[in-house]
Amino acid sequence: MAAAGVIDTFTLPPHLEAAEPPEARGLRRDAVRLLVSRVEADSIVHSRFSELPRWLSPGDLLVVNTSGTLNAALAARTRDGDSFEVHLSTQLPGNFWVVEVRRPGPRASLPYRDARAGTTFELDGDAHVTLLAPYPLVSTMNAQSRLWIAALELTEPVLPYLERFGSPIRYSYVAGAWPDSMYQTVFATEPGSAEMPSAGRPFTPELVTRLISSGIQIAPLLLHTGVASLEDHEPPFEEFFRVPPETADRVNEAREARHRVIAVGTTVVRALETVTDRRGTTSPGEGWTNLVITRDRPLRAVNAMITGFHEPRATHLAMIRQVIAAAGGGDHSSHLDRAYHEAQQAGYLWHEFGDSHLIIGG
Repeated sequence: MAAAGVIDTFTLPPHLEAAEPPEARGLRRDAVRLLVSRVEADSIVHSRFSELPRWLSPGDLLVVNTSGTLNAALAARTRDGDSFEVHLSTQLPGNFWVVEVRRPGPRASLPYRDARAGTTFELDGDAHVTLLAPYPLVSTMNAQSRLWIAALELTEPVLPYLERFGSPIRYSYVAGAWPDSMYQTVFATEPGSAEMPSAGRPFTPELVTRLISSGIQIAPLLLHTGVASLEDHEPPFEEFFRVPPETADRVNEAREARHRVIAVGTTVVRALETVTDRRGTTSPGEGWTNLVITRDRPLRAVNAMITGFHEPRATHLAMIRQVIAAAGGGDHSSHLDRAYHEAQQAGYLWHEFGDSHLIIGG
């Protein structure tokens, strides 16, 4: 694992998958572990998330995602009585949605590849969802697809319906069901994400107060996340975002003053970089982004990051390598492999209920 590039193929052992929230393990949210990558020095330090102010400087800007997590998993049945689960991913105009169809499994739902356009599923509360076309439509209407454009027919508005009949999306590494409060961050103000923007989960009101009193700035933006692709490792598809004028101004001011712009999560990187031009100027914006950060598209706004630990071959790893390049200002290509090796050796936990990784320059 120590060699560069091995991170893309390593096997994540089950004991490193966070199977429950830290609160269930007797920890505060901000008591999870924090691996600190100081890229310029090529050093890796073991810390706690509650010690975050120690690693930042007055004037640094944390940019956070204020999207709230939906109860996006719905029990579904065919007219023949077969059981399924439908995950709402992204709301489209006209009450159409991008959805994922899955089969119930022994612990959580599993991928289902045999859905077809025209299939209608019955939902609780006399509701229905009908698959219309594969998403994205790259060949024929009869093609297999993980995601679908679907018509959602409900008897009440979508948010109250999901509160009554939905549950948070979870995958097989999470041993049991947890209330939706466990899937919300302290920054959540506007529901819309299929899955929690989990990099913000370890923040608490007390920690936010300490950061602000230490001179650390916090600025909001919005990006509604779609469903992840744990099984297929696809790049993220189009997602809705909003960067307010005040946040764009603060990003530009921080960069001009040579302070860090720290993205709290991959969603923040995607939104900020969508509205930042080649000169490094960030503008306000709202709409849909299909931006995917790779080595062919270096970062323009973000130069530090707080994130979780990502699965082998996950597309987010390419983005994180670019954050390391931006933080270090040079070739630090092996640093991420070393950091993940240390995280594994020290027993850090992966996924949304796991530990955190801070990537900074010095």
